[in-house]
Amino acid sequence: MGVGEQIETELLDPIAAPTLPGVGWHLGARRRALTPTIPQLRGPAACLGRDTLFRRLLLAADLLALAGAIGLTRILSGTSGLGWASLIAAPLLILAIKLAGLYDRDPALLRKTTLEEAPALAQLAALCTLLVWLGAEALSSARPEPSEILMLWVALSAGLVILRSASRALSLALAPPERCMVIGDERSAQAIRCKLDAGGGVKAKLVAHVDLDRLEPWSAESFSSSRLAEIGRLVRTLDVHRAIIAPRSAEAAETMNVVRTLKAVGVRVSVLPRLLEVVGSSVQFDDLHGLTVMGLRRFELTRSSAALKRSFDVACAALGLLVLSPLIALIALAIRVDSKGPMLFSQLRVGRYGRPFRIYKFRTMIPDAESQKDALRERNEAQGGLFKILDDPRITRLGRLLRRSAIDELPQLINVLRGEMSLVGPRPLVIDEDRQVEGWRRQRLELTPGMTGHWQILGPARVPLGEMVAIDYLYVANWSLWSDVKILLRTVAYVLARRGR
Repeated sequence: MGVGEQIETELLDPIAAPTLPGVGWHLGARRRALTPTIPQLRGPAACLGRDTLFRRLLLAADLLALAGAIGLTRILSGTSGLGWASLIAAPLLILAIKLAGLYDRDPALLRKTTLEEAPALAQLAALCTLLVWLGAEALSSARPEPSEILMLWVALSAGLVILRSASRALSLALAPPERCMVIGDERSAQAIRCKLDAGGGVKAKLVAHVDLDRLEPWSAESFSSSRLAEIGRLVRTLDVHRAIIAPRSAEAAETMNVVRTLKAVGVRVSVLPRLLEVVGSSVQFDDLHGLTVMGLRRFELTRSSAALKRSFDVACAALGLLVLSPLIALIALAIRVDSKGPMLFSQLRVGRYGRPFRIYKFRTMIPDAESQKDALRERNEAQGGLFKILDDPRITRLGRLLRRSAIDELPQLINVLRGEMSLVGPRPLVIDEDRQVEGWRRQRLELTPGMTGHWQILGPARVPLGEMVAIDYLYVANWSLWSDVKILLRTVAYVLARRGR
């Protein structure tokens, strides 16, 4: 039985059929044959069209960022020390970005983000600025001032990040959704479907699922030209742009033959690496005389990294409290006017190394909210052991506004200064939730809990406890100061989009 027939058999199952959203099927009478009703023969052409759109808009964004940086530098400095040398900046910048691969990374990615490129863009902006400086000294009698060069670098770095983000957002708005097929077990398909539906820089939908546990292995012996043609027909029939492979084993030959087959018919391929679910992406690849070995970082932070993270937390928290003190005083007064009860709400949470501490927030609920919790458990909307009701009747009128804007979290800056919390880190769980975390996932407690983290960006009410602690574990395993900065920037965007609670 061929692959197409095997997938048809799977689709006839009434439970498996809903795993193909967006695809219409006509079921025959006795043979129950399936006839797709979607457009034909568009996959590879659609991929190329999407890639071209992203590249051209990125190129336009880079040129606009450079022009804006040069213009802004001239206006603010009041000099023209850059002279004719600024004309050589455009080809130099575009060539440097091309050589760095920043025009070619989007086709391989489902989630196309600019923050990941920010360090490289800052380095390329510095290189471009340096060459312009040297060129200005060689081609012009007017020597640019160091402040002018610094201004150009800062403006160019910021412009590249901002305009590249805008160009990707525009590309996602203009491009059609990327149609994806999952090759793997049902659990992997469900997880991928949830991530695709979450959005956040991803515009893709799952249109097919091939369950390898229900099909014969795609092994080296079964690979043939007829199999290739059959897979090609299936991909074109379903109009698949990308295949996401979730290998069921470490057998490299089986996975590589699937990749080879899909690449030959012009489909983008992504692979879900099982090992990285545990060790994270922060690994060093070591070439041991032709044998690739992955070196894993130590799990806990070094003393210097811990000191750097703590210094960053103290500086930002102190500055935040100083700048926001008028707002904090105004909110405290509004809470006392809006409802009876204390200004702050404190709750026992589990901190670093399992030590309990009291977390502080602005009070957003009625004073006896905790006593009503058991009566509301049937309305719980969170998954996997968490308790969260988006339209909680215990929330006050002012509290609803504070929660939607995340302003109720501001008093946690006091916890940060006291060393009980960090700006970014694992979510501080209540004691009942912490008891449900077992095994290797308890290593999330190696880091101080944070005011925000990956869980906050995803939406705390939508992330099951098991997945949340796994996310926290990977954050600890892959910590860097830049990862904290990225999470803080994404948290600001999340709050401004009013996707909070």
